[in-house]
Amino acid sequence: MIQRFHSAVLLMLAAMLIAASASAQDKQQDKLKAVATISIIGDLVKSVGGDRVEVTTLVGPNSDAHVFSPTPSDAKTLGAAKAVFINGMGLEGWITRLVAAAGTKATPVVVSAGIKPRQAEEGGHHAVDPHAWQSVANVKIYVANIRNGLKKADPAGAAVYDANAKVYLDKLDELEREVRDTIQKIPADRRKIITTHDAFGYFGQAYGVQFIAPLGVSAESQPSARDVAKIIGQVKRQKIPAVFMENISDPRMMQQIARETGAKIGGTLYSDALSDAGGPAATYLDMMRSNVRELAKVLAP
Repeated sequence: MIQRFHSAVLLMLAAMLIAASASAQDKQQDKLKAVATISIIGDLVKSVGGDRVEVTTLVGPNSDAHVFSPTPSDAKTLGAAKAVFINGMGLEGWITRLVAAAGTKATPVVVSAGIKPRQAEEGGHHAVDPHAWQSVANVKIYVANIRNGLKKADPAGAAVYDANAKVYLDKLDELEREVRDTIQKIPADRRKIITTHDAFGYFGQAYGVQFIAPLGVSAESQPSARDVAKIIGQVKRQKIPAVFMENISDPRMMQQIARETGAKIGGTLYSDALSDAGGPAATYLDMMRSNVRELAKVLAP
């Protein structure tokens, strides 16, 4: 009798586990499948999409979208997506070919739409700087475009996306205040630094920091020895206090500039990608706070 009771209990528990597993799978299948090109955009889509959206990022943490080469697996992922989010401004030179190869029916949402592009120097000519996320004000536009893109792909979730976007926009307002307060404490004549490539122009415009970079807006370009010598001379003349590494770049050139000028080597700045989950820049909010913290450590009196 006791054995039959135990068996019945075990069968009931097994049935409950199977039902729970099936329910979890159903919920996962019900989620809107979204693809983001880079980790920064992926984080923003997760923040606005919440539990209704399953987000896949093509170019992961600590990786460079400028030199990314899509695989057949990426085309398959894109083909299954109901919503696709790209930065635009020429960042993803490979996206048109990937969309064609994937055969996706989802029209890519350009999250930078509505932002005035910054012009930058690239190999002796002007190019559009795609790194608009380095300004918090611009990311508010990203969030609005993401919210609208999700609502179009999933009208039933409109109220959820509106609510999530509002919460996140409030967090961006708080972040903006923090960034401005921290930068204002750095003397104006010390707000000059060297970074690997020209990824912080929007930050510089927004918050009054001068960034000098041997590379252009694309980290794959290579400076000549003459270019590096010019930067070294500029650092010495202007008494630029610090050189900062980036998480996506080879540090050797920056180490050379620091050696030859005496400029202090600062911490790592996150330019084009987030850190991994255990790092200091696992989300966009964390990334901006980490960058400002590293700048203040070296530049503040």
